[in-house]
Amino acid sequence: MTAILVSAAVGLLVSLLGTPLLIRFLQKREYGQFIRQDGPQGHFTKRGTPTMGGLVIIIATVLGYAVANLTELRTPHASGVLLLFLVGGLGLIGFMDDFEKISKQRSLGLSPWQKILGQAFIGITFSVAALNYANSNGLTPASTRISFARDSGLDLAFAGVIGGIILFTIWSNFLITAWSNAVNLTDGLDGLAAGCSAMVFAAYTLIGVWQTNQSCTYGHADVVATLCYQTRDPRDMAMIAAALMGACFGFLWWNASPAKIFMGDTGSLALGGALAGLSILTRTEFLAVLIGGLFVAEVMSDIIQVVSFKSTGRRVFRMAPLHHHFELGGWTEVNVVIRFWIITGVCVVLGLGLFYAEYLVS
Repeated sequence: MTAILVSAAVGLLVSLLGTPLLIRFLQKREYGQFIRQDGPQGHFTKRGTPTMGGLVIIIATVLGYAVANLTELRTPHASGVLLLFLVGGLGLIGFMDDFEKISKQRSLGLSPWQKILGQAFIGITFSVAALNYANSNGLTPASTRISFARDSGLDLAFAGVIGGIILFTIWSNFLITAWSNAVNLTDGLDGLAAGCSAMVFAAYTLIGVWQTNQSCTYGHADVVATLCYQTRDPRDMAMIAAALMGACFGFLWWNASPAKIFMGDTGSLALGGALAGLSILTRTEFLAVLIGGLFVAEVMSDIIQVVSFKSTGRRVFRMAPLHHHFELGGWTEVNVVIRFWIITGVCVVLGLGLFYAEYLVS
């Protein structure tokens, strides 16, 4: 438990103290955000606000995990390294996108195909590696079984090992793309994505702690064999989730309205990748849909808007994604953010309750 607390504390302190340093660095070089022309008019005043703040979140997370391992003189395990690879890889794609916007003085960065290819490379590498590196108990970081609160009976390897790897890679990349885009779409108001992410990662910290205490591989006398969790490195997941939680809270201090800095695609893609990776590596792929319900609602509103407009010529929402709909309906930005935080909190509580209920009835 000490390592998890250290990880959260280091993530918080590095983000809280490091963000103003990044703000001054970006301001000196005039690396500011460009605002989409078709967005709410009130957002034009944010033009020029420093962006790429996700750099601090990523660095704080890595340092939190590293220092936590050093305090107990433990070696990082495969699942932890893979999750950080996914976070850092998607963060790099986001950084390139943000830098493209800044250098070319426009609100559009990398082309869609450049993003897709970059995400595919990171996602495929992560997926294939996650089905390797078995520990002494034969557990790999990920599983070809579809999961809810643990692995289900639906195995993607029904057509053989090679078929299972291919299907899992497709499934994993879908989750990575979906979650990274969902968080990216949510990052449209001051403090919205950072606050929601902090709560989601707090939930995954608790899930990681519970899975560690109820792990099939730890051999605790009080762990019932039929209820234990077949996850490879749940403690590493708890440590990284705690570091992410702390980093988001520290960043939120400077990102809350009026924001002194934006996380940019650097942060939103990294956080979305972290959520996808945690859901895969803790075997909670469908439970994550409830825990991250606000992110799901945001991306679904965008999909519904596009489909409706292209098929009927009508818009379902005043503007998509969902937070802009309520802004144009008269809610202030702060009201939207706080109410969406509350919704996220409810989703997190419901998700954790369902996670524990599944344990009780198994």
